[in-house]
Amino acid sequence: MQTSLSIHCPNCGRPAERHILHLDRISRTQCPSCDYLMVQCLDSGRVIEAYAPGLKQERQGLSLTSQLSVARL
Repeated sequence: MQTSLSIHCPNCGRPAERHILHLDRISRTQCPSCDYLMVQCLDSGRVIEAYAPGLKQERQGLSLTSQLSVARL
């Protein structure tokens, strides 16, 4: 079973889609405007795959690489 939601993109704020795949226990958020993608486990909240073009390299004193490493823990 799949549920589809219309949301605002967390990257650019434009209309995006979130697909919740209940059988696979994952959520897939995608934006056609900026090519944002995030696939996340529904049980643990862990990020399985992510692509966010245009994010600034430095954010709150952490590099993007550091942020992604922390997100994988």
